[in-house]
Amino acid sequence: MSDGVPLTVEGVSKRFGDVRAVDDLSFTVAPGRVTGFLGPNGAGKTTMMRILLGLVRPDTGTATVGAVPYAQLTRPLRVVGAALEGGGFHPGRTARHHLAIVAREAGMPTSGVDALLDRVGLTDAADRRVGGFSHGMRQRLGLATALVGDPGVVLLDEPANGLDPAGIAWLRQFLRWMAGDGRTVLVSSHQLAEVAQGADDVVIIDHGRLVRQQPLADLLTSSGPRVQVASPDTDRLAAELVSRGATATVVGPAELRVEGATAAEVGEAAARIGAVLHRLVDDHSGLEQAFLDLVGPDSAVSEPRPEGPS
Repeated sequence: MSDGVPLTVEGVSKRFGDVRAVDDLSFTVAPGRVTGFLGPNGAGKTTMMRILLGLVRPDTGTATVGAVPYAQLTRPLRVVGAALEGGGFHPGRTARHHLAIVAREAGMPTSGVDALLDRVGLTDAADRRVGGFSHGMRQRLGLATALVGDPGVVLLDEPANGLDPAGIAWLRQFLRWMAGDGRTVLVSSHQLAEVAQGADDVVIIDHGRLVRQQPLADLLTSSGPRVQVASPDTDRLAAELVSRGATATVVGPAELRVEGATAAEVGEAAARIGAVLHRLVDDHSGLEQAFLDLVGPDSAVSEPRPEGPS
């Protein structure tokens, strides 16, 4: 594997006609970590991803991979792998044939293709034509394509789209494996609950500008802990939690959402009054609330989707 290197965005701006898609944006993405790239629809995420990949030229600023612009990398597929949403595949090629072609382009042996297919769970579909693939299978093939050059940097645009719950759980482990292997992983996603369970850091943008960059744990801590509780003793438990300074809201039959207390603290409160617990889990909607607090519920703008260099 190529060594993971930082991604660095410094003062990048890009305008398409009257639309400023990216506006003086700066952030960094560290190796060995999964960074969630978040923002409302049209916030500039796709444009920024394409700038990082040299598909769009910024009006101002720089976007570099280990201090080098993508266009100046001598063997780019060996350094950066990418799976952009809507990435095209020749419908008449099999998955194995597609990866073999990409491997030759990357200067890699085709002998590693079967291992890649196995890594993304497509061994049984290796000789099927891609035109017959489901959207989820295409997502998996896109991930395999991103890894053909064994890159140290991986950029993924909405990789969970089209995956069923089992596939999403698999993707979470896949991202953790890439980061654990030392890769720099940047994941653009609208699925905040999945980001909350799989990311180390977050970069949040809105209207093309940076809103927040920080470790995910710090962002969730700043918005306070949230816990989901199922119990037949909701009234007594809620009263006990409120007496301890937490907020407890009934959200369904025998269900509470607790804010301002950790799962451990809720468990201790239940034990103190002898309340029965049927479920006690951290509420990953905490990221959703923190996200809405930062960008607001109505912040989406129109972002152009250029098809080629500009």
